[in-house]
Amino acid sequence: MDFSKLYYYKPVPKVSDLVVKRDVIVYGATPSGITAAIQAAKMGASVVIAEFGRHIGGITASGLGASDCGAKEAIGGLSRGFFRELGYYYSTDEQWTFEPQAAKYVFDHWIKKYKIEVIYNQHLETVITKGQRITEAIMEDGTAYKGSYFIDASYEGDLMAKSNVSYFVGRESNSTYKETYNGIQFGHPHHQFEKWIDPYIVEGDPSSGILQGITENRPDTIGYQGQGDHRIQAYNFRICLTKNRKNLIPFPKPPSYSRDRFKLLLRYIKAGVWDAINLHTMLPNEKTDLNNYGGFSTDNIGRNYEWPEGSYETREKIFQDHFVYNLGMLYFLANDDEVPQHIKDEVRKWGLAQDEFTDTGNWPHQLYIREARRMISDYIMTDHNCLGEALVTDSIGLASYQMDSHHCRRMVIDGRVYNEGDVEIPISPYPISYRSILPKAEECTNLLVPVCLSSSHIAYGSIRMEPVFMILGQSAGAAAALALRTDSAVQAVPYELLKDELIKYGQVLEWDETIEDDPVQRMESTFGKS
Repeated sequence: MDFSKLYYYKPVPKVSDLVVKRDVIVYGATPSGITAAIQAAKMGASVVIAEFGRHIGGITASGLGASDCGAKEAIGGLSRGFFRELGYYYSTDEQWTFEPQAAKYVFDHWIKKYKIEVIYNQHLETVITKGQRITEAIMEDGTAYKGSYFIDASYEGDLMAKSNVSYFVGRESNSTYKETYNGIQFGHPHHQFEKWIDPYIVEGDPSSGILQGITENRPDTIGYQGQGDHRIQAYNFRICLTKNRKNLIPFPKPPSYSRDRFKLLLRYIKAGVWDAINLHTMLPNEKTDLNNYGGFSTDNIGRNYEWPEGSYETREKIFQDHFVYNLGMLYFLANDDEVPQHIKDEVRKWGLAQDEFTDTGNWPHQLYIREARRMISDYIMTDHNCLGEALVTDSIGLASYQMDSHHCRRMVIDGRVYNEGDVEIPISPYPISYRSILPKAEECTNLLVPVCLSSSHIAYGSIRMEPVFMILGQSAGAAAALALRTDSAVQAVPYELLKDELIKYGQVLEWDETIEDDPVQRMESTFGKS
């Protein structure tokens, strides 16, 4: 297999003196960035997208075909249009699960239809500000972007951070915003080790060291329920697999493979638990979206802490570590001599889909960045919003997926392996505040942040779904276009004016309480009953 083109970052020489001038500069061709650009263009603004990598569509076009949509009735505008376009692709009305290539088809179609210019390999280097306004964003290759308004649609919030806007990384304590489900979390039942698993290289001997995959072994770092820390929920790749023998590539041995990374998984299997690849969501054409499930699976727990604020070189190392871990686990399960034969036989029925990701060795090109930086603005979304205890009056869209944090660390407690950080709390649809995508006015007046928005860790666990990012991107694009018309700060856009525009373009801003919706059933349909 040729994985030479599978990377997050490779330096590019400073060869350009190109100056790109547009009304609205969008950083990131994520689904949110694409809908932001389309909406701004629809409302008469000139737009360009500067994309860090070489692909559009973010994780939606990179394996996340189980769309985490929550309540479908909460999705409107371009986000709903995305699923209708998929319906056209699959010859049905709407399609809610989809192949990566289908998502790419829709995004490519939109880019061409709305004449959105995308410039690739744009690695942000410097942001120039004057007063409270961004005037210029300069890339590693020398390209300079000058615009009236900027939209940071990246998963990391790099443009936001380089603009000196306040943000947070990690888990706030429950006491910070008087929440219930933030900070360190013990006791949630999902994706936990079901058996008592010894963590030591030599079982029962702490002096032998701990197995790989365990990130902490100090009693003084355990912490307490609700305590804040620097940790973030785990990343993985959403892996597109198939059982179709005509389209199947057996799992190759990844570079830098080490079976030692999977001795903990082997010990868990020998204890009688085999569930590491249980969460296959079936996609059309005999493919699946493989996600994390159980105590030891595709989440590379505790190996991503440096990503949010890391250099591009640091992120590249983390990207490759996750690739080697995820493909290595599948290779291990299919080939290792100590893995029980019935498990090897089951795993060998699966393989990479040879018609997906053809330019990156049939492996997804986008790592699933479940959270990174989160802006701190005048309004911070918290679990009070998710639980319906606090309502906003400036809605720019609805979220409806459960509060969902993957584990943040794997540790040793009283001589056993324990995963910490998972939270899955069902919620009803709720509105997201316009103020949560705006920096504080004293920090920046011409920037909108629809992905790394102002939210606590646990509220972000609900908001962070790709259909919601598309909703927020469209609303950000509309707000930028309205601000442009009067050359005003984004904070000065009258909400009633924005609301009228969003409704005109099909956004759903309020939940219809007459709609039958069972949040518990929606969550259990994915994870099963607790």
